[in-house]
Amino acid sequence: MELHLRKKMKDNVAEEHLYLAFSHQYKDSIFPLHTSISLFLLSYCDCKLFKVFLVPTGEDVGDQCVTKNLAGDLEVHLISRCQLPVVVQSCSLPAVVVKDDKFCRAGLSVVLRHIIQKTFEADPSRKEVLELLGFRKTCLKACAEVSQWTRLCEISIPLAVERFLTASPEHCQAIPPDILLLERKLGEPVRVHNDDKIRRQKLQQQKAGAKAAVPVLGEESTEELKPGEVHEQPPSSLELSVAFSKLLAQEAPDAINREAPHIRRTKTSDLPLLDHVFAEGLYFTVADLVLLPCIHQFLVSSKKQGKNLVNLPLISSWYRRVQEVPGVKKAAGKCNMELLQLPELVSAPEEQLQDSAPVPDELEEDHEDSHFIGGPRPTMTKLMENGIEAKFSPHPCPSWTLDWTSLPSAVSPGEGKMSRDRALRKQQQLNNLVAAVTKLAKPGDLIVDFCSGGGHVGIVLAYMMPSCQVVLIENKELSLIRAKDRSDELGLNNIWFIQANLDYFNGTFNIGVALHACGVATDMVIEHCLRARAAFVISPCCYGFIQNTVKFKYPRSHQFKEILSYKEHMILCRFADQTAVQLPPERRQIGKQCMGLVDLDRAWAAEEHNYSVQVISMEPESCSPKNNMFVGIPT
Repeated sequence: MELHLRKKMKDNVAEEHLYLAFSHQYKDSIFPLHTSISLFLLSYCDCKLFKVFLVPTGEDVGDQCVTKNLAGDLEVHLISRCQLPVVVQSCSLPAVVVKDDKFCRAGLSVVLRHIIQKTFEADPSRKEVLELLGFRKTCLKACAEVSQWTRLCEISIPLAVERFLTASPEHCQAIPPDILLLERKLGEPVRVHNDDKIRRQKLQQQKAGAKAAVPVLGEESTEELKPGEVHEQPPSSLELSVAFSKLLAQEAPDAINREAPHIRRTKTSDLPLLDHVFAEGLYFTVADLVLLPCIHQFLVSSKKQGKNLVNLPLISSWYRRVQEVPGVKKAAGKCNMELLQLPELVSAPEEQLQDSAPVPDELEEDHEDSHFIGGPRPTMTKLMENGIEAKFSPHPCPSWTLDWTSLPSAVSPGEGKMSRDRALRKQQQLNNLVAAVTKLAKPGDLIVDFCSGGGHVGIVLAYMMPSCQVVLIENKELSLIRAKDRSDELGLNNIWFIQANLDYFNGTFNIGVALHACGVATDMVIEHCLRARAAFVISPCCYGFIQNTVKFKYPRSHQFKEILSYKEHMILCRFADQTAVQLPPERRQIGKQCMGLVDLDRAWAAEEHNYSVQVISMEPESCSPKNNMFVGIPT
């Protein structure tokens, strides 16, 4: 289905334009590093399917400032930001848009994944390119806002290296905390699909005292491996053998595949853990290609400063190992990256490095106990004793409804291939949101449908309000492609589509809307609206997924912070999900009260930014177990 939808879109579009930010160039990289990373992936994939534009961030950048060989053998054009397509002007770069089209992909991970998929579609024999997306094609797919790993690769490491390179000598003595965090990540045990089998093989290898055959990754290796080649030297671990067997399209050696009876009987808990070979574990993925240009620049600068990297042994080993992956050295050569031979940098093991900073608490995983024991009554009682109870404003138009029977079928949520009962409930939910937006909107307003999914809200709004412009933002590509297909069927010309994580959208707008924004996404949408001073109509969902993140701490409002701890607030969030129709009525009622309290905290937090916010129950309440709705208006 995924390949069918992408092929259908491919068959109907013209060439695609890739827009990359350009602030400056330093030695063998173009900055920001997101641009160098994108160009490096294009070179690695040998992809020439995109027309590439550099978008200067300053006013004094001319053609002469771009050295051709930094972009490999790609033809690169300069374009000012005011010349960008309208839909791209609302996004952070990198971004890809089909020429003369309204479908944009923005953000590093989304763009890189798209380049990989397009390369494979153009030549399906290149399965090694598709393998960059990892198991089930999920590498860097999770949003940086909720995934610490995506955030580290996509945002934290590039920014940390850029700051390190631009810092004055007295301020760049310490190794950046994000680099230390990556070192720590590389030392964590690896968990991969079917790791039980590999761990049993490792146990057998350990007991036999055997060593497997793998390409040598030491300092003597200067020739890049070609598919089908292996070095004659013995391997250093089973993990390396498994990883490079996959890279070179070889079967693992028979001696590794066979398991002795006593190995098969070993408990899983007694099996040895697996070590990292590459960034995400055993297999080479796009995460390695994201990190390589960044770590390379860090190492080059560290060498220039004479830094000792003795406390980064895992990053050093990873850097040497990645160079042995087929195609990496060739891509580096195209981009004029002079990869280092790290033995020049690594000092004696007994030396201790004094210039490394500790990893700050905000970069650590959240180790707070996520298993909150106990019911919500003590927390609810504590709030009640302080005069705080869930309260809902009256619905402004409880009986308002669209005339669904008179609308084209592509407007109806039933087009999303859902059951009749579910389609009816979805129509009822849309009645509530559309009614609220209709009261707020004026001709010419720009309405953003955040977390749009298949476009149920945005398509209805675009169809019903042709004098307004509507932008759909969703990070799931297939959902957005389906939404665009429905829009094309309706012939809508006031609608745009952006595949991106929310943080990559930075445009101005008048009204933000979201139906069932999951967990922290609700707070992200509210934050976007507050920043744009836009009104909002939001229905939250998945309260149980709420947790502290780098950007958001709970409770949100001053009133709740003065009364509840984080743990107490999380108890409310967990029980706010107890509203399913199959639960006993009393339990559902408690769940509804918890929903109301969590959303009251959010509403009060928004009112601290000069907003008037109402929390309303959608009508009928049976339209969804998650039937709360915010309506916020800047005052």
